[in-house]
Amino acid sequence: MKQFVCLSGMPRSGSTLLSALLSQNPLIHAEGNSAVCQLMWDMYVSCMNNVNEQLKGNYREHIVRDFMVQIPKTYYQHLHHNEAGMVDNGIIVDKCRAWTRKANTDLLRQFIDPHIKIIVIERSVTDIIKSFCKLFRKNNWTDEMVTACLNELLTPETEPIRWTLEWIKMAREEHTSTVSDHTFLFIHYNDLIENTSDVLKRIYAFCGWEPFQHTFTDVVNKYPENDEFYGLDGFHTIRSVIEKEENATVLPQDIMKKCNELDKYYGYL
Repeated sequence: MKQFVCLSGMPRSGSTLLSALLSQNPLIHAEGNSAVCQLMWDMYVSCMNNVNEQLKGNYREHIVRDFMVQIPKTYYQHLHHNEAGMVDNGIIVDKCRAWTRKANTDLLRQFIDPHIKIIVIERSVTDIIKSFCKLFRKNNWTDEMVTACLNELLTPETEPIRWTLEWIKMAREEHTSTVSDHTFLFIHYNDLIENTSDVLKRIYAFCGWEPFQHTFTDVVNKYPENDEFYGLDGFHTIRSVIEKEENATVLPQDIMKKCNELDKYYGYL
């Protein structure tokens, strides 16, 4: 592959839309949630812990890099390859919320690209929870089911929200404390929807890509995820025309209070 770029950020924040837009460019492959991050982490932990004795005892420590480098190549091996076995002229945009976790960012720098680029999409917790709530009700969930799931989503030290908030916070701290760091590009959901063209220009400049003319009125998700597997119809559905959709959902008072507290703490208010 020509370049490996990561897409991360909050759920219900437009990553599926952004992937669909980027995939309009024939040089870019951007699909749904990827297993590459978890596979790389599991392999690294196994090499450093589970089989470390065997690797060192047989002078095989050097093959750890071979394993790690091969994971993205194997995951995307179904794409067109050239004679060298690389994705021909291909830019991979790999989507996973956990790429902002420092341990995973370090793996990217160590084994994939020391100047790795990570696009991070943010959105207020309140809007995310409202979006989930609207989705649940569209799937005919009972009020009890909706409330239970919303509380679960806001539980500390859980994914996909609370851990992601912490990872993004740490990524921001690294970004602001290191003058020469160009690892992260932070994009807010509202900017993606309201200033789509400008956001794409920022992404292209950030990643060093040649300009491409995107269309915003007939957007198609070329690589739809299996929402039946997730048990949520419309979970990854995108509208063909980019526009902000009003969400008049009224959250329970205790849920709203938690959302406001999190938005205030993480700087989304």
